[in-house]
Amino acid sequence: MTPPDRPLLQVSELVREYTLPREHVFRAPGKIRALDGVSLSVSAGRSIAIVGESGSGKSTLARLVMALDTPTAGTVHLLGRNLHTLPPAELRHARRDFQMVFQDPYGSLDPRQSVERIVTEPLQAQGTTSRAAQREQAAAVLSQVGLRTSDLGKYPHEFSGGQRQRIAIARALITRPRLIVADEPVSALDVSVQAQVLNLMQDLQQDFGITYLLISHDLAVVNHLCDEVVVLYQGRIVERGSPAELFSHAQHPYTRSLVAAVPQVQPGRARARRAAAADLNAQADAKPMV
Repeated sequence: MTPPDRPLLQVSELVREYTLPREHVFRAPGKIRALDGVSLSVSAGRSIAIVGESGSGKSTLARLVMALDTPTAGTVHLLGRNLHTLPPAELRHARRDFQMVFQDPYGSLDPRQSVERIVTEPLQAQGTTSRAAQREQAAAVLSQVGLRTSDLGKYPHEFSGGQRQRIAIARALITRPRLIVADEPVSALDVSVQAQVLNLMQDLQQDFGITYLLISHDLAVVNHLCDEVVVLYQGRIVERGSPAELFSHAQHPYTRSLVAAVPQVQPGRARARRAAAADLNAQADAKPMV
C-alpha cells in the first residue's frame, strides 16, 4: 500500500534531450530538449491528463514514466522506487505495478498471436505463474472488459477497433497494476466507440482503484475521465488544474488556444481563438532561443 502522505507517482525535474543529426563534420551536433524540468505527482486512484499539441513532449513523458527511455536529468518514482535506477531484474518485477495502453489498437496487437497469448504477455514476462493459471486470469480479465472467454482463441483481425482496445486494456489489467499510462487510448476509434471505452476505463477505476496517466490532445476525453489536467508546451508545464478550472478560466495563452480550438457552436468563438493564438505567438516571439 502507498502511505497516505506519499503520491503513487512522483516525477521530479524531468529533462530529456535528444541529439540532432550532425550537420558539419567539424561541428558538434545540436540538441533538442523535448522535456524541460517537468515535475508532477499523482495520488493513488486519481486520474491526471497531460495535454498539448504534437511535439509538446507528451509521449516523451509517457515513455520516461514507463521506463522505456532514460531521462537526461530528473527522476521518476513509483511507489517510492526510482524506476531509472532499478536493476533490470527488479525493474521487470516492478512492471507489475505499471502498464501501458497504446494509441493504435490495430498496431499495438500482434496479428500473429492469439488473444490469450497477447493478454497473458505481461504474466509471461514475469514468469511467476503456470500456463493454466495465466489462462484462467486471462479469461477473468476479458470478462471484466466486456469480452467472452471464447475470445481467447481468436486473433486480432476478428475484432472491431473498440474490441481490440478492450483487449489492449485487458492486457494492461492482467497484472493488477496500480498505474496505467494511456497514450491517446481512444483517438483511433469512432466517436461512438470512444464513449464505450472511456466508460469502461472509469468503471475499472472505480472497481480496482486504478490510477490513470492519460496522454491526450482531446479536451472532451480529458474532461470525461480526469481529475487534474497538466498542459505541456514546448516541453514545459505552463498550467495545471482541474478540468473545470482550466477549461473555464484558462490563464496561459496556450491553454486558451487549446480550449478555443474545441469545436463549439458559440458566437465569438472564432474571435476568441484568434485572440488566444495572437497572445501565444507574441509570447513565443518574446521567449529567448535555447
